[in-house]
Amino acid sequence: MQQTARVFIVPGLGSSGPDHWQTYFERTRPDFTRINQREWDAPDRASWVATLEQALAGEDLSRVVLVAHSLGCVTVAHWAGQFGHRIKGALLVAPSDVETAHYAAFPTTGFGPMPLARLPFPSTVVFSQNDEWVTPARARQFAGAWGSELVDIGAAGHINTASGHGAWPAGLALLDEWR
Repeated sequence: MQQTARVFIVPGLGSSGPDHWQTYFERTRPDFTRINQREWDAPDRASWVATLEQALAGEDLSRVVLVAHSLGCVTVAHWAGQFGHRIKGALLVAPSDVETAHYAAFPTTGFGPMPLARLPFPSTVVFSQNDEWVTPARARQFAGAWGSELVDIGAAGHINTASGHGAWPAGLALLDEWR
């Protein structure tokens, strides 16, 4: 009998507010666990990666699926590069490009350069054609480098609350493929 995956939500900069699709996923599936960072507005890569590692300590990693958004995707890629754990998979939605000038306005530490090593687990990168945090070309580059399947959802902004992605049932369907 195949066991159900353990899903961990990995938000990005500022966390995911009450109307964000990640929060909706948690409300829909109460067995999902959010990775809570100590500092959401001035993130430090070492701290965020350590928090992710601590949250997964003791888990059967073969059952773990990470659902990351924006800077959370970058955190997952850095975590994979540092620890090399094999998990069931990751859904990486709207990975933000920390090498752009867009990040100059935010006090983030240590996330650049973008991690471009192949991930040691299956993954899917979901991107938008008009995301202000990553160009389609860079999203394709990340997916190629990480060995990820690529899903283009058209003009969908940053795939967050501001772009109308609250409930986002299509995202939940993508996640259910991992479960």
